Amino acid sequence: MFDSIFLFFGVAVFVAVVLGIEGAFTWWNAKRGPEAQRLERRLRSASAGGHGTDHVSILKQRVLSRSEGFQRLLLMLPHVHSLDRIIVQSGVSMTVGDLMLLTLLLCGAGFFVPVYAGRGILFGIVGGLVLASLPILYIVHARTQRMQRMETQLPDAIDLMGRAMRAGHAFPNALKMVGDEMSDPIGTEFRTLFDEINYGVKLEDALLNLLERVPSTDLQYFVVALLIQRETGGNLAELLDNIAAIVRARLKLMGEIRTLSAEGKLSAWILSLLPFATAILINVVNPGFMKVLWTDPFGLNLVYAAVALMVFGIWWMRKIIKIRV
Repeated sequence: MFDSIFLFFGVAVFVAVVLGIEGAFTWWNAKRGPEAQRLERRLRSASAGGHGTDHVSILKQRVLSRSEGFQRLLLMLPHVHSLDRIIVQSGVSMTVGDLMLLTLLLCGAGFFVPVYAGRGILFGIVGGLVLASLPILYIVHARTQRMQRMETQLPDAIDLMGRAMRAGHAFPNALKMVGDEMSDPIGTEFRTLFDEINYGVKLEDALLNLLERVPSTDLQYFVVALLIQRETGGNLAELLDNIAAIVRARLKLMGEIRTLSAEGKLSAWILSLLPFATAILINVVNPGFMKVLWTDPFGLNLVYAAVALMVFGIWWMRKIIKIRV
């Protein structure tokens, strides 16, 4: 009898644990799973545009923070929607509130750790500024990488649309094919574009919203050509082929320019880092040799002048090696 009760109790505990794990996984998959994150990215991408009255009333409600009080506080800040648009363009799953909180935490850690370690307030201020800049630098880097991938995928997407048009598909269906068959990030953006058109947004407004989300020069050529074609008419499939050829030629030219300017970029990095590396090496070999630079007032003036000249030199080298196509 005791064994039967114990066995029944064990089976019941086992079933309860299994159901609990399954329930937790189902909740997590519904809230944080791949499908939920994909849907959230599409809604956030759609909310980044600003054209069309129907679109604004349906999809423009962009959440800047999960806290309503913090949301109202963020809305008081200037250019907060521009920052939100940069986050959406980067493809990072983060809100403006998350970015602000992370920046404040890193700033506080970078300031208080050197101060408590006895390094002084100056080191604390520098550490706080450096750590506080890391999140926005990461967002900008992710945005740049995503835009580059988008430009690389754009010719193939335009070719796919042209083939779909020749096969007899309508233009919205061609957009849907690109969204379904192309990988991210261009697949996500074209799915969002198709959803906006499917929800009743005008094609012109949906294309302008796409430019808001993806500020790419090549994509501007594509959008402007489509808008002109809708006004004047013509063979859309042939137009798409010509745009794809132009974008490919531009990307090829940019690749050649990157190859030719690689030596200049390497020289710029070496010239920029050489003074710091030399100073660190001298300070390690003979610490007292460079002590006069920050103990003597004239030495500090020399340091300030050297830093100013280095900043100017770095800016000038960057202008030389940066070639716009």
